[in-house]
Amino acid sequence: MKYVITTGGVMSGLGKGITTSSIGRILKNKGYRVTAIKIDPYINIDAGTMNPFQHGEVFVLKDGGEVDLDLGNYERFLDTELTRDHNLTTGKIYKEVIEKERRGDYLGNTVQIIPHVTNEIKERIRSVALASGAEICLIEIGGTVGDIESMPFLEAARQMQREEAMQDLVLVHVTLVPVDCQGEQKTKPTQHSVKELRELGLYPNIIVARCTSALSLAVKEKIALFCDVPASAIVSAYDADDIYHVPLIFEKEGISDYLTKRFKLEKNDNKSRWRKLVERMDEIKEGGETISIAVVGKYTDLRDAYTSIRESLKHAGIACGCNVDIEWIDSENLNGTPEHVKKSLGEFDGILVPGGFGERGIEGKIDAIEYARTEDVPFLGLCLGMQLAVIEFARNVIGWQDANSSEFGETPHPVIGLLPEQYEVTDMGGSMRLGDYEAVLTEGSLAHRLYGSLKMVERHRHRYEVNPEYLDEFGSRGVVFSGKNMNRMEIVEIPSHRFFIGCQFHPEFKSRPENAAPLFRGFVEAALGRLSETA
Repeated sequence: MKYVITTGGVMSGLGKGITTSSIGRILKNKGYRVTAIKIDPYINIDAGTMNPFQHGEVFVLKDGGEVDLDLGNYERFLDTELTRDHNLTTGKIYKEVIEKERRGDYLGNTVQIIPHVTNEIKERIRSVALASGAEICLIEIGGTVGDIESMPFLEAARQMQREEAMQDLVLVHVTLVPVDCQGEQKTKPTQHSVKELRELGLYPNIIVARCTSALSLAVKEKIALFCDVPASAIVSAYDADDIYHVPLIFEKEGISDYLTKRFKLEKNDNKSRWRKLVERMDEIKEGGETISIAVVGKYTDLRDAYTSIRESLKHAGIACGCNVDIEWIDSENLNGTPEHVKKSLGEFDGILVPGGFGERGIEGKIDAIEYARTEDVPFLGLCLGMQLAVIEFARNVIGWQDANSSEFGETPHPVIGLLPEQYEVTDMGGSMRLGDYEAVLTEGSLAHRLYGSLKMVERHRHRYEVNPEYLDEFGSRGVVFSGKNMNRMEIVEIPSHRFFIGCQFHPEFKSRPENAAPLFRGFVEAALGRLSETA
């Protein structure tokens, strides 16, 4: 097994996840089986309870693992599916160590950070890498060098660097080269970051320098001199038009040649598919039609909260040959008169309402859904977005003005509620429907035409469901629940509408640059006015 360990310095948010994903894509282009592990030093067991404002999107894996959004980038770049074991946290590691101590596994020894915690970290990394069947394992250590919570993981990395053969492990350090007011690229932040890394016993093999423009040769040589890394192993990670350009930038910077030599890999290369993808994106950007999509949510001030939705719309745009211009609409500012809603949404080619938890902002989302339905604007509702579409129809078409979800309090018409079946029980005691579930689609429905099959599997993250007691009433008014998992409603659509579809699952989690999610692709096609050509 070969390992690529990525660390970061100077500041957070430099792009360790995109760096790791891009390196993985380069290695996959060479024909190697690649997997990835994200280490998050926070004490939470997983990302499931974390506020999107603090940590961005909670990405859900096929086995129901609620993880950091970087694993979404790994899956998209590598076109793979990971599991919850590919996300390590301080909480997971310490929980396992404490449980082993309580069972007596340590035979009375004093349990310490070294060797017990670091051994657990290394054991987890190696077992996940082995179980994946990969040849190369990418490991991203979250946070920055010097963070107190990262220390056990960095120490484990130091031990691995010592234990693995030189040709089997590469340490990549991502740092910052800012530009001063004179326009000069400054290397001191990188020098100090590498110095701090070396004080921990870790010696970088590759330095990825985040910068606004490519590093000059003189700057590379200066970093090489002070950081004891060959100039050929210093990579300019300059600002790109799109994250999918980064693997090609890294190729141009020579990282592929370094890895091939270091790992003693064959130089077989098949990056043509990825290059063609990027070339198609560039062609579309230059000459493609542009549509505008309103995403009506409550985390719009932090775009990372909707990373997978943004990327899925991009993937659909690539598949449909168009640019997708996204406008982020705060649902709390939308709730108002019909005139206000029309003024806010009247210029968009499509309206998307994403998932979420809690009552805040739902009335604005319901107003957006009503506008999409009555004005025949293409609409896509995800998870809570589907539930609110059901509530909107119950209120404004059936006439139950007090219809609501039991999540938001008592109501005489709980069209959304808890079903008696129990799903996965979380550590907080509540039951959640997480990960992959199969749905059976209605033959001839829009969902059937988009998926091209009568069965499909998508990922879920929710607790409440459409109440099956109300299905007859909805059916008599033209609503079709076209996807079902036993008595659980997976998809709702209004056939008389140009494109009105809601899904209880999250199709954005399985969308890929080269394989857009069917519902997103259909949504974008409808916004273009070309749906009949493809579905």
